[in-house]
Amino acid sequence: MSSVGLDRVLEPAGVLPQAAWRLDAAPEIKDDEVRVRVERLNLDAASYRQLAEKHSGDGAAIRSEVLAIVETRGKMHNPVTGSGGMLIGVVDEVGPRSPLGVKKGDRVATLVSLTLTPLRITDGLANWDGRSEQVPASGTAILFGRSIVGVLPDDLSPALALAVYDVCGAPALTDRIVRGYSSPRVAVLGGAGKSGSLALAAARLAGARTIGLVRNEQERAALAAAGVADEVAIADARNPVDVAAAVGEPATITVVCVDVPGCEHGAILATAPGGTVIFFSMATSFPAAALGAEGLAADVTMLIGNGYVPGHAEFAVDLVRRVPAVRSLFEARLARD
Repeated sequence: MSSVGLDRVLEPAGVLPQAAWRLDAAPEIKDDEVRVRVERLNLDAASYRQLAEKHSGDGAAIRSEVLAIVETRGKMHNPVTGSGGMLIGVVDEVGPRSPLGVKKGDRVATLVSLTLTPLRITDGLANWDGRSEQVPASGTAILFGRSIVGVLPDDLSPALALAVYDVCGAPALTDRIVRGYSSPRVAVLGGAGKSGSLALAAARLAGARTIGLVRNEQERAALAAAGVADEVAIADARNPVDVAAAVGEPATITVVCVDVPGCEHGAILATAPGGTVIFFSMATSFPAAALGAEGLAADVTMLIGNGYVPGHAEFAVDLVRRVPAVRSLFEARLARD
């Protein structure tokens, strides 16, 4: 079972790496593993928000906790949110039986979560101020035989590629679901964010009418200028009545890309009978979604975006190339960070 990383699990025994409390992050690789020399981490939005709120934005404290998590667990797996992120780096060594199709020297992005990736940090994150999701770092990471990895495109900066790859499952799954309906209306909660803007672009290119929900006037102006939403509305995604009112005509498909808890009921209430709700946020609560739908007598299909659809990385990069306004949204966010 080394192809799924079972040999790397230290505790508890018998679980897969994502569910493990602690992994063996030793740099020596097995025959089907790949070692990556880490250059940059991208922390999951929900995880970074939780850490930033816990430490009131104190960058040094955030950095210390991230280091403590990685040292304790052998991976970046936030014990509060259960989420991690992803990384970019350079392939350092490839086992002779690795099926991943990469070679030494390739600059790559891991397309699997840091919650299951054995990780060592060797520079103390000295070049990170703790104030952004993207983390310059030195160290090593291990990929298993059943991991997913993508070679970085030449026409995107590493920071931009990492940001796109971090959310590449959202547009690909949105595209798949939209194409299962005839002329659907798609609402995206968190439409001005990374996954939200890509989901809107994918939905529109697939033939849907789109509405993006954002949290303030600044985000409304940015999303409206990007032109990927037919409508843009301001609403608190945690307030079900506000969300339903802002969406207006119930959506055929509602996509949740907001990195805070409590957005399940608004998404359900805003979705038409027979429609689909896609939860891409790591802050989603399964009990809240399931019991909320039952309590509202909502006949909707609810999907958890698992971050993987075949061809998802290429699909997301192609979207950024085809829709320059979306690329501008990403680059503006990176500049702010």
